[in-house]
Amino acid sequence: MTKKSSRKLYTALAVAAVSTASLAPAVVTEAASKAPVVKAKSAYVYAGDLDAALDATYEGAPIHWYKSSVNLEKLGTFQTAKGIVKGKGKYIEKRVRVLDHPIAILPPSEPLVFKQGKPALGIVKQQVKFASGTYEKAVRWSKIDTSEVGEFVATATYTNRGKTITLEVPYTVEGYKLSIMHTNDTHAALDLAPKRATAIKQIRAEKPDSLLIDAGDVFSGSLYFNEFKGQADLKLMNYMKYDLMVPGNHEFDLGTEQGHKELADFVRYANFPFVSSNVNYANDQYMKSLYRDEVSQKAYNGRLYEGVIKVVDGEKVGFFGLTTEETASIASPGPIEFQNYIAEAQKAVDAFKEMGVDQIVAVSHLGYNDNPAFDNDLLLAENVDGIDIIVGGHTHTRLSAPVLITEGKTEPTVIVQADQYSNFLGTVDVEFDKDGKVIKHAGSLIDVKALQPDPYAVELLAPFKDVVDTISQDPIGVSLTAPLDNPRDKGDETAPSVRKNETALGNLITDGMLTKAKEYDAAVIGAVQNGGGIRASIDAGPVTTGEVLTTLPFGNTLAIMDLKGSELKAAFERSVGIYPIENGGFLHVSGFKVLFDSSKPAGERIVSLQYNNGTEFVDVEDATSYKVATNFFTAQGGDNYVEFETAFKDGRVNDLGLIDWENFRDHLISLGEEVTPAVEGRIVDVNAAE
Repeated sequence: MTKKSSRKLYTALAVAAVSTASLAPAVVTEAASKAPVVKAKSAYVYAGDLDAALDATYEGAPIHWYKSSVNLEKLGTFQTAKGIVKGKGKYIEKRVRVLDHPIAILPPSEPLVFKQGKPALGIVKQQVKFASGTYEKAVRWSKIDTSEVGEFVATATYTNRGKTITLEVPYTVEGYKLSIMHTNDTHAALDLAPKRATAIKQIRAEKPDSLLIDAGDVFSGSLYFNEFKGQADLKLMNYMKYDLMVPGNHEFDLGTEQGHKELADFVRYANFPFVSSNVNYANDQYMKSLYRDEVSQKAYNGRLYEGVIKVVDGEKVGFFGLTTEETASIASPGPIEFQNYIAEAQKAVDAFKEMGVDQIVAVSHLGYNDNPAFDNDLLLAENVDGIDIIVGGHTHTRLSAPVLITEGKTEPTVIVQADQYSNFLGTVDVEFDKDGKVIKHAGSLIDVKALQPDPYAVELLAPFKDVVDTISQDPIGVSLTAPLDNPRDKGDETAPSVRKNETALGNLITDGMLTKAKEYDAAVIGAVQNGGGIRASIDAGPVTTGEVLTTLPFGNTLAIMDLKGSELKAAFERSVGIYPIENGGFLHVSGFKVLFDSSKPAGERIVSLQYNNGTEFVDVEDATSYKVATNFFTAQGGDNYVEFETAFKDGRVNDLGLIDWENFRDHLISLGEEVTPAVEGRIVDVNAAE
């Protein structure tokens, strides 16, 4: 017989020994001083169960075993179990061999999490504790139901050598998660950009799949833009690895009849794509080659698309972009055309649905609650179903937490917006069910000012900052006794705002416009300045060139309009028409006194409109013509001033070509070394006064 055959025979005999239920014929030995000892047949101890291996009786008599004679932790070698046969006066011995056996299934090292609607495996490798150690074994799980989101309990089962062990384990079924970091209306406020970079790195360390999106208006607002036309911003944005951006209205500030060269350069050198769904670039000689009229699943950097699809958490997410239609009147769009936001949004949602994409994000530069006569995010959510998230900009709204819109909708929409000027990095985390419906959401604003700057971002910014600092630090020779504030109400209609209230800053700017215009035409009776064109406060103390430039950053020129009194009254009705909602077209004045009643319907609010005739304030007469100074942007009908647009088209506007910030600087200097700002009651709501 070979060794192999002998081993097989031995194994067979061993198994037979385990299965036998009776004792083998006993061998009885007699000793003069001892009771007889019965030698029972050898056995194996399976799964640590000694009782199963020891006989219960001998020749009908019960056996009492001394179990302490066997060490269950001693595996693989034969030991002698000893006992006594009751009523027989005999001892009994049995050789047993303790085999390795499972003791417990160890809990999973990580929580069990399954995606809704995705099948869960029935057999999973899991750590099982044996007598000899812990090993990875194939463990069978009871059927795990992933049809609903929630917390549940599953049972794990493992069987080995006749021993079955179980473990109840909690598990979670979750939806599909999308995390977004977002910014908007940064307006070239780059001094905080290195701190923004730090915040972005912190979020990515926690959520590596988080996307980074900008909702527009990187352009205009600081010396960085005046000097570098967006390229300084782009250097930092590329370093921060933005994923997407929508153009805001200020991205179109530098347009000419030929198009937008500076914007084209900004887009072309971006290491990320843009979404722009309601803008027609076909007639812009610089932009048209960069635009793709398609929804792309593989978008290229430095290009604009109708929509972009990204895969996040294993699911496709669709992104499209909207720019306010007001851009046509509040920027310099040149040959660019803006299309209806509702129609284009619905078109985008339908396109995504046809492609099997149920998770949809609108990157919007419409404004949270901007003028409803044009567009805003609330109206977008109300009128277009299927948009899950609106990442917004334009109104500089500080939404400390996401706003959930549910009324009248089959699916909820989450709206976020992150203030302005790089003050905050917004975050929003959304969980979708298997059908793409939002089931959970959370979000916050991170105050970047409290963070340490990212060292490499500081290094990238340095050459741009050196140039800007040189310009900014040049004093103009005037000191303010109090700050010239430039407030925004941030969605609180009871708070003051440069876009709905008289300010000392607006008074000084328009005084400068009127003074300069009178140098060219003594017949000018007053001046008006749109509140949306006043971009920053000026601190008390010495005033620098940089502060003046930052306050009036657009480089608008001074113009004189020839208007009928009726046109002027209609324009002021438009100025206060949506009060107390902010209005970028709100007119600050010099040479006028405006009384209005906010309790009256729009179009019927002006109570009194007077101008200073040199000796006193007198009423503006409908049929009389008056000359009024403003910036050339407003004179062309900017901010939807159709009265001014009509005058422009009729040839009743004269552009003097004088830069606004220079006029403002010169006026401050003309007031002397010390200037005391004041609000003088030039624009008064009689309803509030009562």
